[in-house]
Amino acid sequence: MPQPTTRARRTGHPGYSETLPRQPESAAPARRLVRAACAVWRLDDLAEDGALIVSELVTNAVRHARRDSIRVVVERLGAARVRVAVVDFSKAPPVRKVSGLDDEHGRGLALVTELAEDWGSEPLPWGKRVWAELHGKEHG
Repeated sequence: MPQPTTRARRTGHPGYSETLPRQPESAAPARRLVRAACAVWRLDDLAEDGALIVSELVTNAVRHARRDSIRVVVERLGAARVRVAVVDFSKAPPVRKVSGLDDEHGRGLALVTELAEDWGSEPLPWGKRVWAELHGKEHG
């Protein structure tokens, strides 16, 4: 089983990424990564929604993807714009389901839709990237 990286790595433009095991426990370090990136960028108003969103994206990847690892990416797209993404090895796009009040599963993408400015999925040659974009307040 692959081990998680010991620390988050900066990506090319302002951003951070971390490879994590495809396990439910990976939601916690994914949330920490989002909160840390938002703190560094002084976008604290996006941290909690970003943490909730990344939890849902990780949960979906754990449930539906293949292989032993996933990659979490947090990118700063603009002064007050952040994109969180989870990359996995499944080519199946995410499907938003309509859940009943008593359903235990199926509400994740509804929550992402509610919290994010926009979200989507991009196919990759070996899998997909599911992303959500958050817009905050610009600080002068």
